[in-house]
Amino acid sequence: MNDVLAASSGSVYWYLTRSTGAVALLLLTSAIVLGVVDVRRWSTPQWPRFVVDSLHRNVSLLAMVFLALHVLTSVLDSFAPISLLDAFVPFAGAYRRLWLGLGAIALDLLLAVTLTSLLRQRLGYASWRAVHWLTYASWPIALLHGFGTGSDAASAWLLALSIACAAIVLLAVLARALAGWPEHLGRRSAALGGAGAFSLFLLLWLPAGPLGSAWARRSGTPSSLLGHRPSHARPATERR
Repeated sequence: MNDVLAASSGSVYWYLTRSTGAVALLLLTSAIVLGVVDVRRWSTPQWPRFVVDSLHRNVSLLAMVFLALHVLTSVLDSFAPISLLDAFVPFAGAYRRLWLGLGAIALDLLLAVTLTSLLRQRLGYASWRAVHWLTYASWPIALLHGFGTGSDAASAWLLALSIACAAIVLLAVLARALAGWPEHLGRRSAALGGAGAFSLFLLLWLPAGPLGSAWARRSGTPSSLLGHRPSHARPATERR
């Protein structure tokens, strides 16, 4: 009976970890796009700028709430050896160290952005803006964390969701970089080059990485856990 309850609890945490991670990615993607829109000072009579600002702020805070839930359920899930320290200190854990470490980096960057936003009046606009740009760095790092750490990253629904989020952010960056061309040509070229390089990397890496065979072993899963994954946590590529 205790074994059944433990297995049921592990299954619940596994589903909660994946679902909160997916929602956090959606919210973070929305925050990035709204940030790009706000940078462009986009507004209409129906959507004045203060509405965009407020939506951007609230979506960002909601993303942090789901990230906190994602971390909590990951730690509580007894299958993977993930501690609370691993969630904040990059590359300290034993489970998929590189990819879990990327998640810790993304979380630390977002925490820095959140804290400085709360202290914006004391820091000054220039300091706050410099830190706020970290949001744009946290998004691709978080996406790589999801691909590399998620045991169901190859599932059709999550893969489609991740690719859709990547496409939306890419379109937002393109729209921002091309608006007002060729002013600030260096920064615009850097943004386009970075977006293009990251997109090309995903196209080349995904088939050989998370979508390839034996990713659980190659991603850094401890040998003691290989072959002992609960059936609910096995992606289709590992069940074959």
